[in-house]
Amino acid sequence: MSSLTADWIEHRREGDRELLGWIRVDGDGFVAVDRIGRELTGVVDWHDAEEALDGHGLHWLADRWQLTLDDGRVVRVRMSEVAADRVVVTTDDFGDVNAVVTRYVLPFPAPAALRPFAGDPGVIDGLGAH
Repeated sequence: MSSLTADWIEHRREGDRELLGWIRVDGDGFVAVDRIGRELTGVVDWHDAEEALDGHGLHWLADRWQLTLDDGRVVRVRMSEVAADRVVVTTDDFGDVNAVVTRYVLPFPAPAALRPFAGDPGVIDGLGAH
């Protein structure tokens, strides 16, 4: 996948105009790219790319995520910032405003080490055996 370039076309949600992602040209078609720089579709027509982004929305950014660190440890994280040049996640604070969190600044597009959470959401200490 390529990084955000001038030929990526912003796609914004109808109404509040919030950025949902981008549509990039690929040959004779288009590819929908989400807010963390990951492809949502293969090569499709313009309408299908728009529909994919509209359907995907932004709610998924609030989900739990997991990040595999360089040493192989897997930590439970939440999205903190999503920009066109970086993705920032923090360790999950479990809703405790006094919790000390670790901040990880990742490149854009987000690396494969950042994935949707695969552990038990009821277990505070993490992901179990991975």
